[in-house]
Amino acid sequence: MKILDWYILKRYLSTFFVMVLLFIPIGIIVDFSEKVDKIIANEAPLDETLAYYGNFTIYFANLLFPILLFLSVIWFTSKLANNTEIVAFLSSGVSFTRFLRPYFIGASIVCGIAIVLSMYIVPSASAGFNEYKFKYLKSSRPSERPRDVYRQINDNEVIYASNFREKSKTASNFTLEHFEGTELKYKIKADRLKLNADSTYTLKNYVKRIVGEREDVFIKENTLDTILPFDFDELTPVEYIAETLNYNELQDFIAQEKKRGSPNINRYEVVSYRRWSIPVSAFILTIIGVSVSAIKRRGGMGVNLAIGIVIGFGYIFFEKVFGSIAEESTFSPLIAVWFSNIVFGILSIYLLQKAKR
Repeated sequence: MKILDWYILKRYLSTFFVMVLLFIPIGIIVDFSEKVDKIIANEAPLDETLAYYGNFTIYFANLLFPILLFLSVIWFTSKLANNTEIVAFLSSGVSFTRFLRPYFIGASIVCGIAIVLSMYIVPSASAGFNEYKFKYLKSSRPSERPRDVYRQINDNEVIYASNFREKSKTASNFTLEHFEGTELKYKIKADRLKLNADSTYTLKNYVKRIVGEREDVFIKENTLDTILPFDFDELTPVEYIAETLNYNELQDFIAQEKKRGSPNINRYEVVSYRRWSIPVSAFILTIIGVSVSAIKRRGGMGVNLAIGIVIGFGYIFFEKVFGSIAEESTFSPLIAVWFSNIVFGILSIYLLQKAKR
């Protein structure tokens, strides 16, 4: 690479990493000041609290990655513009497209790091972060609320239950249907189901109907302890479980949940698509950042930063809003997650053409 490429690339990467290192302590201080009362009240151990903030650092950096990258590009490019360095580069015969090459190299490096983080490192940090949060910082988990469950637990069996509670390991109006092909072979019903400490289940008002060729056979018990072909915890995965799985595990988990008829498929797919969309945003936000800040303005760097903050938070707003819509509705998760990249990708092309002129 030329001296120009190394000069800009070093500024690109160093400014980004310094921005991350500056914002992370601020995030930790703000988070600790908000939660210190709960940490003390719940007597959270020191080692778990330190581990929580180690995981928080990775989780927080990944969460703010797009906006921090965007602001860092605007920051150092505005300094180049104010020092008339960009004018000097272009006056020497370097085209604006050639001037952008080190920016794309830097975006590729950051994108690669972000992909490795989001695929394998952030899920592990997210697991520790969320476990601590629900253990010491929240009174009850969403998964402890009663819910209705319909799941295909394997190729041959389907279960139904109402008032399903993870905390008490109980459910009401339990039904299990066993099929061979499309033919129902037997059906189990119970008014109440409870998981025991030895992994057996207690069924109240148990009724088993065996489908016969001429007539059905009914077996009834007031109370029956038995083994059932499913793990209770598999029926009520916590809301954040998708965030804790690496990419390969997440794809297997989504396929399994689709077979079980999980109502949270959109939520899991949003997490999966974000593993790719957020790293790719490095290129889009880099182009927008350069296009906005490469021009020397009368108001100086402050104007460029103000414009950048508006655009950056606009990107985050669209990404979060459409992601939430997809999680809570039938809206396509793929479109919802990539909507911000598509819209701001078009904006980046427009701003780039304007900057070239």
